[in-house]
Amino acid sequence: MDINDLRKEIDRLDNELLRIFNERAGLALKIGEIKKGLGLPVYDPAREKRIFQRMKDANPGPLDDQAIVRLFERVIDESRRLERIMTTGKES
Repeated sequence: MDINDLRKEIDRLDNELLRIFNERAGLALKIGEIKKGLGLPVYDPAREKRIFQRMKDANPGPLDDQAIVRLFERVIDESRRLERIMTTGKES
């Protein structure tokens, strides 16, 4: 494989990540609707801690565990932001 082939593969993976991120966000919005109906808070630190641990346990590398946690922190932050917008109508 040359550099262009590798970049094409990265582009393909980026498209797949985009699809997955949006699918995940849609599910988070559905969870937000359920939480709103049950009067549950958007932020669930115990759940987030379990996600981070599960991802670290499943991580084959080459990214180290802290990089994985940082990536998932960002994904979860955006999901939480969407849930807040859905439940309150504002971003704060």
